[in-house]
Amino acid sequence: MKRGLLASVALLLTGPALAETHFDNLRGMSIDRQGRVDRFSGMVVDEEGRVVQLLDFGDRPRGEIDFYEDLNGATVVPGFIDSHAHVMALGLSKLTLDLSETRSLDEALALVAAYAAANPNNPWLVGRGWNEVTWGLGRLPTAAELDTVSGGRPIVLERADGHAVWASSAALAAANITAQTPDPAGGRIVRVGGTGAGSRAPAGVLVDNAMALVTDRVPPPRASDRNVALWEAEEEFLRHGVTAVADMGTSVEDWMTFRRAGDAGALRLRIMAYADGVPAILLIGGTGPTSWLYNDRLRLNGVKLWLDGALGSRGALLKADYTDDRGNRGLPVLDGTQLRNSMVRAAMDGFQVAIHAIGDAANADALDAIDQLAMDFTGDRRWRIEHAQVVDPADVPLFARHGTIASMQPIHQSSDRLMAEARLGPDRLAGAYAWRSIMAAGAPLAFGSDAPVEVADPLAGIAAAISRTGSDGEPQGGWQPQEAISREAALAAYTAGGAYAGFAEGRFGTLAVGERADFVVLDGDPLTASAADLRTMRVRQTFIGGVRVWDNERPAQRPEGEAE
Repeated sequence: MKRGLLASVALLLTGPALAETHFDNLRGMSIDRQGRVDRFSGMVVDEEGRVVQLLDFGDRPRGEIDFYEDLNGATVVPGFIDSHAHVMALGLSKLTLDLSETRSLDEALALVAAYAAANPNNPWLVGRGWNEVTWGLGRLPTAAELDTVSGGRPIVLERADGHAVWASSAALAAANITAQTPDPAGGRIVRVGGTGAGSRAPAGVLVDNAMALVTDRVPPPRASDRNVALWEAEEEFLRHGVTAVADMGTSVEDWMTFRRAGDAGALRLRIMAYADGVPAILLIGGTGPTSWLYNDRLRLNGVKLWLDGALGSRGALLKADYTDDRGNRGLPVLDGTQLRNSMVRAAMDGFQVAIHAIGDAANADALDAIDQLAMDFTGDRRWRIEHAQVVDPADVPLFARHGTIASMQPIHQSSDRLMAEARLGPDRLAGAYAWRSIMAAGAPLAFGSDAPVEVADPLAGIAAAISRTGSDGEPQGGWQPQEAISREAALAAYTAGGAYAGFAEGRFGTLAVGERADFVVLDGDPLTASAADLRTMRVRQTFIGGVRVWDNERPAQRPEGEAE
């Protein structure tokens, strides 16, 4: 008889009670939000998975020890916290077509053709990861090009940034998208030969709020698919040492997937959920944020509000025209009134508000809205702005006014720099990916990956943060190098800063007495390594609550069976 997936994962997480476990012979470090480092050589973890002692060299544990583990002099750091990711999107991307490594349109079309041949019974073909900038295409791809390999089936492929989809003609027809279909508010149907609904046929790419016109027609994943996708996402995070994630845009279906795993004792990752809009927070949380569930593994913190699009698809809301698209200043996914109404509704019940803002106009509006609401909604609100990629330097000090958390993704800077130069021109780069300036203004930083947009690798993120270079080491000396930050600040933003951003401080995020023993065993020291060394540094083991949940010498195999 096949075992259910959730039951199988639960078995992986069970075993002898930890009791008192002494982790010895390690080079341990913890770090607080201010970047202060505490080093130690051993720690004792109790049966509840909490740190009860930190030991200096030569110290012996107090009391009786039931288990002993020698870490052979390895470096130990707190478990990394990814403060902005999309857990289920990452997992589902592992089960569908991945175009993220393609370097040309022809290569992408060849992969689509192979995927279509390998899945002849799928009524729809779905995938993600294309990027016309990486392809050097100089334009967006078209439905006609996708039709050459579709075999007449509907195909929907999400852009790498998640802010546009590429659809085949069959998919457009299934969604009844024609030349007469108007652009929805906050969205754009890319047209053959230009813009203007009613006069141009759809070309095949739908941006921001227009995406739902076709994605809503795609058959949704089954519960069993979602269970497998969660396992895949957890495995990806854990192999990179990520022990906790802020899930941005949690749907009700996502939440129920997390709950199924938690109820079965099979939820490995810690998830701080931010619902996908006000209706979702009210369905999930009701009258306020949930309590911490499953030994601090799951909580609904608040809501993510999506204010604008992305730079890559020219949907980020700018104060002036795109340098490479005159007349276009981006797309307001929410207008100012909608944003403030949603913020008020969430804040009334104590939900934390996280606002997606990428362009300088979007960030200015988000900061202004926070300033307005902070007068009525006092107390420890911890307003968040997600991405904060392009900020007018004049607006940077406003982050500190109400302690607004800048939830940023360093790896975006190295991935996007050439595209950002083309979109913005030289005069607007001073406030682009401005980590040091925002931190110097007094605002808290929390770092993440935006997975699956980028790889969920905090070590690569730290490398980018300290060097302002990409994986190739370019540009020499760093891009806008004045915005690089210290190793300590970067590590803090991936640990204690992430915990603070999610109201989790005191539970996890540092290795301190009383906190959960979430830690990563590395083959190097991130506080002394160069950027190049950080990119080749490897996670040996990942522990959550003192339990080993990932080991590079014993990689886990996906448990067999259907969801129960």
